[in-house]
Formats: sequence, structure tokens, C-alpha cells
Amino acid sequence: MGNRAVFVIAGPDGHTRHRSSFGAVDLALDLLGGPEAALPFMREHVREEGWYPDDMVEAGVLADPARGLLLLFAWEGPTASPRTRAATLELLRGAWPGWEVRWLYDGQRGLRAHLGLDPEEEPAGVYPGPALEPGHEEILDPDPMVAVVTTGDGRCHVLADIEDHPVEEGPALLERLRDAPDHGSHRLGAEAGIHVDAQRRRVGWWLNTARSRPAASPWPGWTVEFWEDRWEEHRRASGGRFDPPVPDRAAALAAVRDEALERWAGPRGDARARLAAAHPHITLGSAFAPAVAAERAATARAAIEAAYRKAVVG
Repeated sequence: MGNRAVFVIAGPDGHTRHRSSFGAVDLALDLLGGPEAALPFMREHVREEGWYPDDMVEAGVLADPARGLLLLFAWEGPTASPRTRAATLELLRGAWPGWEVRWLYDGQRGLRAHLGLDPEEEPAGVYPGPALEPGHEEILDPDPMVAVVTTGDGRCHVLADIEDHPVEEGPALLERLRDAPDHGSHRLGAEAGIHVDAQRRRVGWWLNTARSRPAASPWPGWTVEFWEDRWEEHRRASGGRFDPPVPDRAAALAAVRDEALERWAGPRGDARARLAAAHPHITLGSAFAPAVAAERAATARAAIEAAYRKAVVG
């Protein structure tokens, strides 16, 4: 299995698309190298005329140097973790000074829409994550891959966040969870969530990653509100039954900086270099191959440190 990513370089004369078999692994840490290091990294990947299917692309980025615009999404990594998401986005904005850094909640579909292409791709079906029992090991993980469902009648369910967002099920979600374990409340982390008030026919939902289909369509006649990554809205709507810990900003900034510096430490310590050595035919791009320029790695590390100092000092 790969971790597919798409990189788009856009400009007034059009755009180019580049693909990577493993580029989705910690994409944000690669981008923290700043434009001088990250743009050559993206351009050096294989050019691609078509698009991967949306459900196969785990991360993507569009960079438009002329407009100073950076769009990105990812299913995993520090931007998905509730502990480090805000810190990672803050550091990204510091590492790309003068650029607008924007998260794409609709994934590759959002990339196509930005380029003026038809964003639609017919979904194959809805595949919801299973409900988890209280105390399940995934719930207790420091970065749990779970989605929290709370309801207007006081229920709280925790689902494995391994397939589609529960908002995609529509009202059938309530029927599916009728006999599921009721956790009462959830006070740990989560990647996504939804609050459903059946009496008022209102839905609010959020996520830290990305999805690729319209959310309102499975809820005809309901009011659907998208909270982006503002999990605090879920806490308010649920009356505190979903109440995760507030991330430690200072610790998160330091942790992400350290991860990014290690990522750009050079070919000997880089995961992509090891992948390239073990699998010479996979599509990785040359920026992280053993012949990576030391100057580029140094440029990236300087951008990371500058972004961190800006975040800490203000």
C-alpha cells in the first residue's frame, strides 16, 4: 500500500500536477521547509495528466507562487491530531510568510474546484466506522482515530474514524446507533465529531482532516452546520458531553518543530531516503533521495526555526 499525494503548482499560465506514492506521509512536515525548499520538492515529482480517485488520495497541496496561495489537506499526520493541529497550521503560516495558507476540507475535490475544473466525483457509497466500546484501546491512544457522536436526547457514541464521516450517513446514523454503546460523555481527543438534534432537526459537524462529498444532501429538510475544525462548537452544542482537553500550545509547537527538523535532517535520517533505497521503482520524487542538496535541507531547517521563533515570541 502507498500513501498517495498530489502536488499542484498553479500560476497565471495554468498548472502542473505531480504525484507521489508516499507523499502523504507527514506532508505538513515537508511543507514546513518553506517555499524555497518545498516548491522544488513538489516540482521534482512525476508529472501527471489525470487525477487519482478521490478516495485514494490521502494528502494534497496546491501552491500558487504568483498569488501567494497555499492550499492543503491530509488524512493523517500532525494536522489530524487534536494535540498538534493548531500548532502545525500556525507554524506553516510562519514558514510561508506573505502566503495565504488555507485548509481544504473537501480534499482533492477542493483542488479541482479551485482550478475551475468539475469538482464532482460520484461517491461509491458510504462506509461508516464501527461504534467502539468504552475503554477501547483506540479511544485511549494519545492521537485517537475516533469520531464522537452526541445527540439531543443525551447520548454519546464513539466511532472508529477509519472510513467516512458519520455526517455522510444522514438520519440513518441515529438508527444504526440505537443499540450502540452509550459512553455518556467523551473527555478525550478526537479527529471528528457530530451533534444531532433530532427534535429540532439540526446537525453540526466538524473534522480535522478532509472529505470529498457534500454534507447536506443526506439530511433533506434538516439544518446542517459545518464547524470546520472548531470542535468547541461541538462542546457547546452537546452541553459539555464532548469535552476534550485543550491542547498545550507551547508543547505542541515544540513537538512539531522537532519533528519537522528531523524530517529535513538530510538523506541519511530521512524516511523517504530509506524507502527509495529499498524500493527504487516507487514514485517519491528526488528531493529526499540520497543525493538531496545539503543547501536545500539547510534552507528548510532555517525556515522551520524562524517560524517557531515567530510563534513563540509573537
